[in-house]
Amino acid sequence: MALRLADGTAWADTLARAAAAAPEAFDGDTLRNLVEGSWKSSGTPTPVRTPIDNTVLVNLPRLDGESARAAVAFAAAEHRDWAATPLAERKARVTEALDELTVNRDLLAMLLVWEIGKPWRLACADVDRALDGVRWYVEEIDRMLADGREPLPGPVSNIASWNYPMSVLVHAELVQLLAGNAVIAKTPSQGGAVCLSVAHALMRRAGLPATLLSGSGEELSEVLVRAPEIGAVAFVGGRSNGGKVAAALLDSDKRHFIEQEGLNAWGIWEFSQWDMLAKHLKKGFEYGKQRCTAYPRFVVQRELVDQFLDMYLPVVRSVRFGHPLAVGDDWTSGDPLPELDFGPLISGAKAEELRRKVDEAVKGGAVPLYRGRLDGAPFLDGQDTSAYVAPAVLLAPPGRSRLMHAEPFGPVDTIVVVDTEDELLAAMNASNGALVASLACDDEDKAAKLAVDLQAFKVGINKPRSRGDREEPFGGRGASWKGAFVGGDLLVEAVTVGAGDGLYGNFPEYSRYPTT
Repeated sequence: MALRLADGTAWADTLARAAAAAPEAFDGDTLRNLVEGSWKSSGTPTPVRTPIDNTVLVNLPRLDGESARAAVAFAAAEHRDWAATPLAERKARVTEALDELTVNRDLLAMLLVWEIGKPWRLACADVDRALDGVRWYVEEIDRMLADGREPLPGPVSNIASWNYPMSVLVHAELVQLLAGNAVIAKTPSQGGAVCLSVAHALMRRAGLPATLLSGSGEELSEVLVRAPEIGAVAFVGGRSNGGKVAAALLDSDKRHFIEQEGLNAWGIWEFSQWDMLAKHLKKGFEYGKQRCTAYPRFVVQRELVDQFLDMYLPVVRSVRFGHPLAVGDDWTSGDPLPELDFGPLISGAKAEELRRKVDEAVKGGAVPLYRGRLDGAPFLDGQDTSAYVAPAVLLAPPGRSRLMHAEPFGPVDTIVVVDTEDELLAAMNASNGALVASLACDDEDKAAKLAVDLQAFKVGINKPRSRGDREEPFGGRGASWKGAFVGGDLLVEAVTVGAGDGLYGNFPEYSRYPTT
């Protein structure tokens, strides 16, 4: 049966809705930058493509370093005024922005579908988590600042990945604003620009001192990281770019929180509750594992490998992926949009890179237990599918392969077989630090003892762990995190200063961890 786009979801319709909601952010089919207090048509336009079918969505103007320096200087001046604004007024303005964002919730979610390929349900969850989370902070911020904590000396510079524009980036900015800081955000170059432009237009209308600019990471990093006016740097991304940010801060006492990926692992040891584990693993394929808390590695006790595969391979085969908006001719307005686990990866280049990693591992000796195919997935006739990757499972990736030590950031899992508890821990700690890890073990006391030696910020016993919401802290161990931890009270502490600050985090002088 031939498929078509669901009525009302075409990009032209979605872009028209976005331009109507935030006309100040658009110059025809080119976005503007929010700098020096207003939206400006400045920078060199660069086309932005959707991973769904590789068509051009909009043009994104890239600023040069000089323009970025002017934007930072203006943000610093705004910061001084905002830091002196009474908390009650800050709360009122953030709440006004939240109310407008809530009115436009479905538009923001549809923009995420087109810009980063999220299925509708997951795109809605991204927006909802941002708004619900910040509303919690509005209720709690008085308590968090009651001991006299003050805003940072300058604005917070946010450099975030493309995969969670709302629930990570916008959420963090709104909390930073609540705490009395002006904010600067760099638009992710790979996706989310239109969603973020609409969101920031609504934030700016509410009187919030927010700056949104785009440009080359190499060109803007010197300004957004090292400019003396910047009070803190918040980075979310990979270890390569995160390492460059950390290196740029070595000679600085600037507050920072640098979240980097790690190879998060499930350990399977003396375990029998397979139906329960199957539900967790199916949910783990959401968004094609393009998130920092995904679990792409399974470390399995040799005696349990056959039972694990009996449970696990049917789960992988049941994963649903394809075009997030493709429906049959019998679809009518009001029917739900496709219920998929994931759509495309963020780009055809990333998809090709992941396919090369799989081929490299197999040539090096990994055993392909399952390699899915695009055939039969829901796509439109003639659609470009270069960014789509079917699930794959490899047993025993060779030690020299990239999949052995690094996060694939896609729907590719690897399985390592072990015989002893020491081997289990060593294999789970393969990436020198992780954000999360989990142990599947019938004896929870034994699992808790094993968990002590796992180099992960959060460890789940018979359940996965995630970034968390509201009061839950978030950070990483080892090379997965540098600087202050965030989440719950820790996020506000990270973007404020107080007497005797002994922040939780990983610092050159010490590491201090909260209860998770």
